[in-house]
Amino acid sequence: MYYERAQLLNLLERAFRTQPITLLLGPRQCGKTTLARYYENRPDTHWFDLENYLHLSRLEDNPMGTLAPLRGRVVLDEIQRLPGLFPLLRVLADRPEMAARFLLLGSASPRLNREASETLAGRVFRIEMSGFIGSEVGHHHQAILWLRGGFPDSFLAKSDADSMKYRRDFISDLLQRDLAGLAETRLSPQHLRRLLLVLANANGQAINASAVGRDIGVDFKTVQRYIDVLEGAYIIRTISPFFVNVAKRVRKAPKLYFRDSGILHALLGLETQEQVQTWGRMGFCWESFCLEHLIHEARLEGEECFHYSVQSGAEMDLVVGLGGSRFGFEFKHAAVPAITKSMRAAAEDLNLRRVFVLYPGPDTFPLDEAERFIAVAWRDLASIRTRMV
Repeated sequence: MYYERAQLLNLLERAFRTQPITLLLGPRQCGKTTLARYYENRPDTHWFDLENYLHLSRLEDNPMGTLAPLRGRVVLDEIQRLPGLFPLLRVLADRPEMAARFLLLGSASPRLNREASETLAGRVFRIEMSGFIGSEVGHHHQAILWLRGGFPDSFLAKSDADSMKYRRDFISDLLQRDLAGLAETRLSPQHLRRLLLVLANANGQAINASAVGRDIGVDFKTVQRYIDVLEGAYIIRTISPFFVNVAKRVRKAPKLYFRDSGILHALLGLETQEQVQTWGRMGFCWESFCLEHLIHEARLEGEECFHYSVQSGAEMDLVVGLGGSRFGFEFKHAAVPAITKSMRAAAEDLNLRRVFVLYPGPDTFPLDEAERFIAVAWRDLASIRTRMV
């Protein structure tokens, strides 16, 4: 089955109109190449796959001679394999005639964003994509999307068992190839798997690198380095604490989430929907699932998302600013969500305009007369940005 990813295609078209270079980033196998192939058969599109030895050799041996004469769209897939092209791309982007537009596809490189930002500043339109999201496959697929995650091969698998095999193979490749090649230190695959398991069990919670290091027998600097690598490879996301001038002790540790719920469930050994629903920390699985989909559906910037927690008890899963106002989000796997004392306290501390409570039920409705607190059905997630006013 094919799903047209209309929102991402619209973003690509906007990028081509506004900047000479578009950087499309995301984890391996999330569909970047498939999306870019929308342009492959157009006569003005030139394609280079840097995992193809012949393409890589041409660009290594004579990059200027290969790229400078091209007109139209130029796609460079797996650009992280040849970051030395960035200075040349800057030169080509600055040509007055704007002869070509470059689409760079990249994954699994914590240095890629930094090098692109430094070298191509002012010339690049950055798009971050994930696996499938609800608005792309239909929100009636919520349960299967939560269980299997959004990687196309996992979501579209013929059975849950086939999906689980794909995800376990993905994790093995991550351990054997990606992490070993990206990290500056070298841990054995056994240490790396143990690290992923510890992080998976800490999903949705404040992360303490020293405690994780003690669990797997390494120092906290090594743990932090691998957390950075995993974040750069789009496997996990860390959410920083929101600091505000209140007379309370704000917890300062970031919270860690796995970006893809299917990968998280594979690490935890949760193979069926029943196992997910009955797992003791199911609420944290739901939280990470909702948070990642919210960020993509509402087109939020991950760097501008925060959590809030104080030792007196007030908490908010997510805090974002938009249009001069602050909004809060809570993620509750409950039949009928309710306003809690903790939510009210956080809303007052942060002067939140509205608090949205995402839950798996069928209806969206206000939780109070002032409509400051609103229960939002997961299927209405795609329209939530229109409510942030």
